[in-house]
Amino acid sequence: TDEIMQQEIRPLVAVDIIEQLHRQFAILSGGRGKDGAPIITFPEFAGFSEIPDDDFLNVVTYLTSIPSLEAASIGFIIIIDRRRDKWSAVKASLTRIAGAFPGNLQLVFVLRPSRFIQRAIADIGIKLYRDDFKMKVPIIMLNSVSDLHGYIDKSQLTRELGGTLEYGHSQWIHHRTAIENFAMTVKTTAQMLQTFGTDLAETELPNDVQCTEELLSSHTDHHSKLKDELKLAVKQGATLLTCIREPVTRSANSKLSPDELENVATVERLLAQLDETEKAFDQFWTKHHLKLEQCLQLRHFEHDFREVKLTLDNLMETQAGFADIGDSVTRVENLLKEQKHLEEKGQEPLEKAQSLALHGEQLIQNNHYAVDSIRPKCVELRRICDDFTNETKKKYDILGKSLELHKQLDKASQWCEAGIYLLASQAVDKCQSQEGAETALVEIEKFLVTAKEHQLSNPKEFYNQFDMILTPEIKANAQRIVQKLEDVQEMFDKRQVSLKKLAAKQTRPVQPVAPHPESSPKRASPKITRPAAKQKNTSYHFQVRRRGPAAQNGNHALVYQRIADWSGWWCDCCVTHTASHIINELIETERVYVEELQSIIEGYASEMDNPNLVHLIPSALQNKKEILFGNLPEIYYFHNRIFLKEIENCIENPELLARCFLKRKEDLQIYEKYCQNKPRSEALWRQCGDSTFFQECQRKLDHKLSLDAYLLKPVQRITKYQLLLKEMLKCSKNSEGTAELEEALATVLDIIKSVNDSMHQIAITGYEGDVSELGKLLMQGSFNVWTDHKKGHNKVKDLARFKPMQRHLFLYTKMLLFCKKREENTDGHEKTASYSFKNSLKMSTVGITENVKGDNKKFEIWYNGREEVYIIQASSVELKNTWISEIRKVLTGQLEACR
Repeated sequence: TDEIMQQEIRPLVAVDIIEQLHRQFAILSGGRGKDGAPIITFPEFAGFSEIPDDDFLNVVTYLTSIPSLEAASIGFIIIIDRRRDKWSAVKASLTRIAGAFPGNLQLVFVLRPSRFIQRAIADIGIKLYRDDFKMKVPIIMLNSVSDLHGYIDKSQLTRELGGTLEYGHSQWIHHRTAIENFAMTVKTTAQMLQTFGTDLAETELPNDVQCTEELLSSHTDHHSKLKDELKLAVKQGATLLTCIREPVTRSANSKLSPDELENVATVERLLAQLDETEKAFDQFWTKHHLKLEQCLQLRHFEHDFREVKLTLDNLMETQAGFADIGDSVTRVENLLKEQKHLEEKGQEPLEKAQSLALHGEQLIQNNHYAVDSIRPKCVELRRICDDFTNETKKKYDILGKSLELHKQLDKASQWCEAGIYLLASQAVDKCQSQEGAETALVEIEKFLVTAKEHQLSNPKEFYNQFDMILTPEIKANAQRIVQKLEDVQEMFDKRQVSLKKLAAKQTRPVQPVAPHPESSPKRASPKITRPAAKQKNTSYHFQVRRRGPAAQNGNHALVYQRIADWSGWWCDCCVTHTASHIINELIETERVYVEELQSIIEGYASEMDNPNLVHLIPSALQNKKEILFGNLPEIYYFHNRIFLKEIENCIENPELLARCFLKRKEDLQIYEKYCQNKPRSEALWRQCGDSTFFQECQRKLDHKLSLDAYLLKPVQRITKYQLLLKEMLKCSKNSEGTAELEEALATVLDIIKSVNDSMHQIAITGYEGDVSELGKLLMQGSFNVWTDHKKGHNKVKDLARFKPMQRHLFLYTKMLLFCKKREENTDGHEKTASYSFKNSLKMSTVGITENVKGDNKKFEIWYNGREEVYIIQASSVELKNTWISEIRKVLTGQLEACR
């Protein structure tokens, strides 16, 4: 064991009494007696008696603490050198040593005063006062150092005592200080390592990635610093060891004293202790660092698991929402596309989940400490992936059967319609003859053969085949088509019976008469609208009007008449049903439109103020709700509170519909403001559309489409009105209210034109003025333009350009703007047009020439008395005439205003 380390409770170190040691009134030279007893020398010191007791005691105590316990137990040899002093000094030295020496004494040598009188006094005094010194060891009075050599070998004595032992007091102090400092460094380093190890052992592992990374970084930094401290301490010990061994290194004849050898042993033991401490610490750190790294791996795994799990759960939730199996071929095909899109969308998260599960299994194979936490998550990821894959396959199977079913139902329905049309196309008068009846029978028989080709010989066969996947609605539709097949077959059977009778040989002329009543339904009153359930064949005959060959060729009247000849109960209600159908469609779509607007406002716009969702809103979207939604709340208020209620009043009075649009002409201008904001809204959506906020809102609303699709609804709605009004005009041609419908249609078209014009207007760039001060935008369009600039009356400054300029013109009541159209691609989206301002003409100073020689599509606009002439070429004569008419209206209006 290391004696230096065992002296932890000793208060004294060289640094504490460095001044007293430097006074050199007592030294431990490193010499030994014959039995190995350490020698402490008290050299001649003039002020020995004046040394304070505490200083003396501290120095002697410190010197006796330096030798090993084994050497100290032999006892110390004291040499008191008083050759130049008096007996009184000898007496004082012996008295102080006897009273304060803390160690075991073996011998005391006194080099008596060399002067004769003082020597005689010393001889007498030692005899008289020996008992007063109270020393239990012999006190040997010596006359000279040669006498001392008889007791102690010269090699163990310093040069002052006639010996050969090399001793430098300053170097001795330096070595002692360095050894003690190194011992303290070793002790401090060991304590730091122990404290750090305790902290590591007591550290609780964090529960998130960031804290784990910070803890790992902090511990690694602390470990690096401690390793640096260890390296520094080892370097300090090695340097000290070199310094102690320097005499031997310098001279082969030199030998280290026993004390120096003990110093070497002490430093080597301290270095060995450092090495052992470092190895133990490295072993502990390796385990702790591995655990921290595994903890970080676990936290990354858990973080990735939560993200992937959330994505997969949303995917499964979306898939679960695809419960619809479709009610038509088109719908099923769209559902298959949506399912395909969902499958493609799910590929990336599924691959991430499989990769993460594989990573988790690798962690388990690498003996990760958290196997019980990792393994269930790997199992869960694989289960969800399998569930999604199996559910996707199941969806495809169901939708595939649904598609097959609806295709068969459509084929059956088309066959029925073709059959009804065939029956309707057989004229009654032609079937009165034997030849005509036989021809009709052949047509029917040929047609019935196609039932076998379409596997419709057994009408209920396909229904029973798909019974397990049918919803109640599709079952009802299938039953209706099956019933339709049976009804059409019954119609053919009855027709065949009638035609076979007519084909038989006649004994008298046959009069052209209509078929018997039992072969067709009774005629319905034109003034009564029957419920759908009672008018079993209604849908069949209306399908003929849309799909029959005669109808496709525009010969509607012939088809209607022949069906009336055979079945004779529905023709009078055709026109009324069409007008009523359009009104109903308008009202139903308006209600859906209002509901969609409400869902956007409540499900998206209002949620932007929801404190629970604020953290999901991207910074680019903060405080930009008005940009994204524009004046959508204003549009919703108008349709919900006003317009919907007004058109609902038109159910019983369709003629009032036109007045609704005329009355609300100004209110519908709100669409212009919405469309003007649309480019800004779309740009913001492209920037933020993929955010978690919108996905969460869409999930809550259970919308199949994202927000941008619903923000197009107002644009689609304003264009839908003109289509419905055109249909109404077709049904109400030459009837009361036609003029108002035409005016309403013109109003809606004018609104659409204004919206379109304003969309172009907001794309103008480079104009330094305010376009809102130019008056109303009347026209806008693209033209070829030539310019002719003249100065004076005859001199031509610039010849007209041979190559025309492509210019987009904007005609306002006060100004005509010339712009250059530019198209740019933005972030992979469709090209967006902008109009770079080039020139402008005040309408108050322009003139117009309608016809330009050689081209009836050109006209001239001149400026400042023909100082500047612009030759403008339109794409058609009609467009040219429209612009000339509008420009003349502006000029005429200005003239009237001047008058």
